[in-house]
Amino acid sequence: MHQNTAKIIDQTFLKKGASKEEIGKVCLETKQYGFRGLCVYPEHTRIAKDFLSESDVKLTTLIDEPTGASSHEVRMQAVLNAKKDGSDEADVVMKIDSFKNAKYEEVLTDLKEICAVLPTKVIIGSGYLTDEEIKKASEIVKEAGAICVKTATIEDPLDRSELQEKSKHVRIMKESAPGLLVKAAGSIRTLADLQMMVESGADIIGTSSGVEIIDEEKGKETSVEEDWRKTE
Repeated sequence: MHQNTAKIIDQTFLKKGASKEEIGKVCLETKQYGFRGLCVYPEHTRIAKDFLSESDVKLTTLIDEPTGASSHEVRMQAVLNAKKDGSDEADVVMKIDSFKNAKYEEVLTDLKEICAVLPTKVIIGSGYLTDEEIKKASEIVKEAGAICVKTATIEDPLDRSELQEKSKHVRIMKESAPGLLVKAAGSIRTLADLQMMVESGADIIGTSSGVEIIDEEKGKETSVEEDWRKTE
């Protein structure tokens, strides 16, 4: 197994209404392939934790996708619930609309309280932001005490044809928040996609195609397919 590549991948499983069997299958793959982590919806956290017990996989709960529109109270409760259900980390969407309207103190205060609950990777939604806004958002995320700044999650405005733009965003994030991990996610489907993000400075890759990427690295024939997944 290609441990170095696998260890930077947060495998992603975002399927509403998933069965326990489906969640179990993804958890088994995550352990077998040696991925860094697994990112799931809040309603799947407890089930996934049971399957991942006695492994070193970091279980991550996705909070308040796609744009961080919930109230602070709802967001805090979601993170507290994730911790109670066994999540090791939280991937939390920044309050993107508040940020776009220059409510920076509101964004910072919200994130500071959230980051005090669990190690937090903050999703800034870079596809919604200008380069200057990406810089500002990354600075806020660092000040809030997060462990990582992340590009995107589901409903990312940037599609596969715009991965070069996303790689530019990764570079800006890396430069703007020194010392913070950078997680690239959204339309990363192949080994070449992953390598582009790593070369731009990404420390973690969020993708629902982790199995396919590692199989490709090992020389197995793979294909990029559209399926049921709310893909990162």
